[in-house]
Amino acid sequence: MYKILTLNNISVKGLDRLPRDHYEIASEIQHPDAILLRSFKMHGMEIPASLKAVGRAGAGVNNIPVPEMSKRGIVVFNAPGANANAVKELVVSGMLLAARNICQAWDYARSLEGDDAALSKQVEAGKKDFVGFELPGRTLGVIGLGAIGVLVANTAAKLGMKVIGYDPQITVQSAWRLSADVQQARGLDDLLAQSDMVTFHVPLVDATRHMINRERLSFMKKGVTLLNFARDAIVDEQAVVEGLNSGKVHAYVCDFPSNLLKGQPRVIALPHLGASTGEAEDNCAVMVAEQVRDFLENGNIVNSVNFPEVVMARTEGQRVAIANANVPNMVGQISTAMADAKLNIIDMLNKSRGDLAYTLIDVDQALPEAVLDKIRGIAGVLAVRVL
Repeated sequence: MYKILTLNNISVKGLDRLPRDHYEIASEIQHPDAILLRSFKMHGMEIPASLKAVGRAGAGVNNIPVPEMSKRGIVVFNAPGANANAVKELVVSGMLLAARNICQAWDYARSLEGDDAALSKQVEAGKKDFVGFELPGRTLGVIGLGAIGVLVANTAAKLGMKVIGYDPQITVQSAWRLSADVQQARGLDDLLAQSDMVTFHVPLVDATRHMINRERLSFMKKGVTLLNFARDAIVDEQAVVEGLNSGKVHAYVCDFPSNLLKGQPRVIALPHLGASTGEAEDNCAVMVAEQVRDFLENGNIVNSVNFPEVVMARTEGQRVAIANANVPNMVGQISTAMADAKLNIIDMLNKSRGDLAYTLIDVDQALPEAVLDKIRGIAGVLAVRVL
């Protein structure tokens, strides 16, 4: 029986992928094999010695101490792309809200007083202050062409926009999904200089922190609209507010309210609604639950943020899964320990990712505890598990 600790409410559709005859699931449970969570902050949390996997029902893992998990051989999963459509729809909504000054116009209409005749006069007198622009023919710059960025770029192209994208680490899968109408920017600054609207779909790392700052705003088009549904610190808020006040920036649409942004008439700051749809929550929970289940039952790894992808079909033999440091002769030492015990390897797969590696081995008979102890004693071995 596998034990699953939930640190947030996880969609029932996801939990239903873990059959109750093999899984015990609770928000308070001792010695869990895996943790499922959404936004719960694990930093500073005491990590159970029994823990083998952490599943984040979402894309970002800032709330998980990934380096600490890696040192202990704990695999951290996320659900990339499961909420992509929800975020895409919000980005497109933000583009339309900004282009047509809808929020400002709505506030104006709600503040009108008098009888209907008086309101009609005020409407006709005031509507000139909310003249907007249409999207076809405008240039959208998409920074980051992962699951969300590709959907945003393709949708904008269908709306008649000129779309340019920038992602030096674009995957083959994303490239296949990207519309042929999306043009490739020569670099980040090239994209920023051409764009009427810019949307960000990158993680927050040192290289992306304050990607938009005073210097970059200085050579962007006058009246540019910025859309940030990625992470707050990607944009220097102070620089953006200055740009709004000077007219350099037409609007800033984001998912991250702050005291600096509150009250700014051309800021639309939403309460982190990016993935807040029932469909996205279900999709994320289903994806991560299936990944964690496959890992616990078969040792396979898909969509991990710290270990390589390793998928090997089961054989009739006994399977051992080994997480280890990516150092020379690790596989040789492991296979030697098995050979010394007269164990025959039926199938084996080893892959590495940065400083970490992961090995699946199927052997023709049960592994004696002495062999497992010998493998655990190899310098650099982080975790050993028999399935």
